[in-house]
This record gives sequence, structure tokens and C-alpha cells, in this order.
Amino acid sequence: MDDGVDAPAGTAPAGSAVAGSHPGLRPVVDASWRRAEQAHLDPAVAAPLVLDGPGLEDARRAHPIAAALPVIRQLLVRDAEPDSRVVVAVGDARGRLLWVEGDPVLRSRAESMLFVPGAAWAEGDVGTSAPGTALAIGDGVQIRGAEHFAEDVKPWSCTAVPVRDPETGDILGVIDVTGGDQVAAPHVLPLLEATAAAVERELLIARLREARTPGSARRERPRPAIAALRVLGRDTGELAGADGRSGTLSARHSELLALLSWHRDGLSAERLAELLYGDPGSTVTLRAEIVRLRRALAAIAPELGPLARPYRLAAPLETDLGAVLDLQRRGAHRAAIATYGGGPLPGSDAPGIDELREEVVSRLREALLESGSADLLIAWGETERGAADEDIWRAALHALPAHSPRRAQVVARLLALES
Repeated sequence: MDDGVDAPAGTAPAGSAVAGSHPGLRPVVDASWRRAEQAHLDPAVAAPLVLDGPGLEDARRAHPIAAALPVIRQLLVRDAEPDSRVVVAVGDARGRLLWVEGDPVLRSRAESMLFVPGAAWAEGDVGTSAPGTALAIGDGVQIRGAEHFAEDVKPWSCTAVPVRDPETGDILGVIDVTGGDQVAAPHVLPLLEATAAAVERELLIARLREARTPGSARRERPRPAIAALRVLGRDTGELAGADGRSGTLSARHSELLALLSWHRDGLSAERLAELLYGDPGSTVTLRAEIVRLRRALAAIAPELGPLARPYRLAAPLETDLGAVLDLQRRGAHRAAIATYGGGPLPGSDAPGIDELREEVVSRLREALLESGSADLLIAWGETERGAADEDIWRAALHALPAHSPRRAQVVARLLALES
């Protein structure tokens, strides 16, 4: 099949019959091929189409990942534009592809191997492939070229990760990127893992939101044990308590909770007043605000307290800002950039919130400079925080190949900053 995708050198000869042993195959691939043998699969048989028309639409509407599709599109599909040579697919726990998006030319070529919505790509249907094998082993996997079991798939490479229910841990589905050699590069797997984590977090937030809706059928679902605070890109925080209650905080209470969650070991009254008001002597005002905060938390997350001497939270509190640093620590820099967005409480002028912003930005910026990735550096440079950062743009210029068409854009930005 001439699909325009370069086939990488594989360890198993394309077109060969499956034998009882597969010398040279990686263990994860060898085990998958053995499962295909035991299922008596034919390498010459393409993936079956099991959903079409109304059945496909019903499956899409009913699938929980549908609610998190905007996250996947933001982190993966928007980079899979025309000429990107990347296809992004989302399947259910049975390996049935529900959404296939990305490079339209490559999607058209992938139709010849039935890599289309409604097709079944579980191991029991097509043998070894990234989406099917990821579901089979319950973990992320990369499959390159001739490592695929089915003959029609050998010219392609793919990376896939399972998506799990954020409460039960059960597998809900799979996210896959398919294309040429580049989609099985080492950095792709962490990106998909970060995307799956972002999807799972979004599903949990949506459930917390539904739980406070009168008459919601979700009320009896297990609740997360830890309260969660969302402050990124919003001037007032959204708090979800450990028992599922949720509410919007005032701007001042959002600042207080953000500071206390960041300084987990606690703060003296003087230090907290300095971070909140810019005046360590404003402790009387601070104490009155703490009293009002306790009253507000009583209706949403009474377990948080806060406690005094030093001021600290009485229970753990997860924040979306903390998730940014978690993504950065895991090397998922693009996902960290996308998640950071407009930063925490952008309308706040509290000195402590400014310090918090600068610390997070500094960590992100340092990680991006160390990565040496032109794509990541430019992605950060195109954000509000990175737009005027000459070091970021110079590093991006240094990282770009000599004949890259993007060099003109970066040089123009540097000239504008230096003028």
C-alpha cells in the first residue's frame, strides 16, 4: 500500500507469516504477537467496521470522554493540522474508534486500512497496534512499522495511552496518534500521558459540577477524598469540597486559599498579611478575613479549616496550578503551557499571588530552556508571559534548523523586541 508514510525499519519482516517465536521483537511486542497467534488472527485481514451511522453517533454521545474532547483537541489535534502528517484517534474501552481527526490527507490514506470512526482496533480484532495493545496491557505503548501484526498497518507507526475513570481506575478508552516515524519518537509518549491525565482531571471536575445539580443521577457516585481549587485564568476561584459540594469564592478568599495551599507548612499572621495586603502590620484585618473565610468554607469544604498559629489548611487541597508543576516535572511541557493559560487569578494584585506567578513561570521557563525544543519555546513565546522574553526567542532561533521556514517569524519577533 502506498500511503505516503515512510515505513521504519522493523525487527520482524513485513509480509512474513507469524511463527511461534519472533526473534528480535521487543518483549511487549512479542507478547502481543503471541496473543494474536492464540486468537488465530489472520495478518492479511483488515480491521472490521462495527459501528456506523446512528450506532456510531449513539456511542459517541454516550461515551464519557466526549465531555473532555476539547482538552484533547487543544493539546493534540490543533497541532495535527494539514501537512502535519499526524492523525489523532480516540477509542472506547473495547477498541472501537469513535473520533479520528488531524491531517486530512493522512486521514484519507488511513481509510485504506480502515483506521476510521466505527472500526474495531482492539488486539482481538487486528492484533498488535498501539491503541489495541495499550488497552490490552493497561499502559502507554509505542508500535513502530513492522512491529504491527496486520500487514496493511506495517507502513505506519503509532503511540497510544489508555484513559481511566478518575474515581474507579477502570479503563474508559484510549488516545492514539498515528503517522510516520515521528509519532513514535520518545517525547510523544509523555505528551499523550499528560493529555490522558488532563482528560481524567477534566472528567473529575465535571462530575463534581454535576454532583451539585439537583436531581443529578451522579449524586451517589464515590466522591474524591481531597478538595480541589481552580484558579487558572479566572479572577475568582472555583472550589470543590471533598464531599462534592462546590461554589465560587470571592476574590479575596480565592487569594487566601491559593496562598495557603501553596505554603503548605503554614504562615505567620504577619507573613500572610504581607503576602495578601503588602503590609505585615495588617494582622487585625487579616484575622477578620480569616473568620469570613471559615464561614464561606463551612458551606463548601469545612474540612479545610483553616487553622491558626501558623495559618494553614486543616486538610489537603489540590489546585490546577499545582497540576501545571506536576506536568512540568513529568516532562509534559506542552501540556503544562496549555494548562497554565492566563495564570492564577490574573486580576489579583496581591504581592503573594505575584510571587506565586513568578515562581511557577520561572520553573516553566527554566524547563523549556533546558529542553532545547524550538516548538515548545515558540509555544511559550506566543503566550502573554513569554511574548516579551528575548531569551526564549533567542533560544528558539538557536534550536530551529538552518532552513526552517519558522526562522523568519522568530527573527521578526526578536527584531521587534530589540527595537
